[in-house]
Amino acid sequence: MRDAESFDEFYRSTAHRMLRYGYAVTGDHSEAQDLVQEAYARAWRQWGRLTTHPAPEAWLRLVVARLATDRWRRLTGWRAVVRRTGPPDPVPPPNEDTVLLVGALRQLPAAQRQALALHYLYDMSVEDIARETDVPTGTVKSWLSRGRARLAALLPDLTDERLEANDVA
Repeated sequence: MRDAESFDEFYRSTAHRMLRYGYAVTGDHSEAQDLVQEAYARAWRQWGRLTTHPAPEAWLRLVVARLATDRWRRLTGWRAVVRRTGPPDPVPPPNEDTVLLVGALRQLPAAQRQALALHYLYDMSVEDIARETDVPTGTVKSWLSRGRARLAALLPDLTDERLEANDVA
């Protein structure tokens, strides 16, 4: 391959064939897309060395094949565990309060949702949330206050006692 050939040109000239190859190897289009994407990511990281490789497309096919083998082995191992232990217990559907709370949370701005989740689900302090989100503590306090107020307005019938009793959050 010529050193002047860019990664973009390499991708454009090989992507369609590589996806067909991935599909042939896996038998699943989504799986093939994942494997090919990972193979191109690896090629991008090693592009300096790959430009001098005598057959870069063959290298990429080898990566796709190895990734497919690795996934197949992991899946086979998982299936063996399931056969020995049985399938996991079914997860019960969420209760009505959880559905209402999640629906209300989706109506909040992302920053308020994030602050409420970090504070109540991860028991993070206002200071810790401020550090993680890189904002002043006053901003976090505002997000929490506004988020709680908006939730209270959206969920007037859902009291704190019902939330705690049902372990919602």
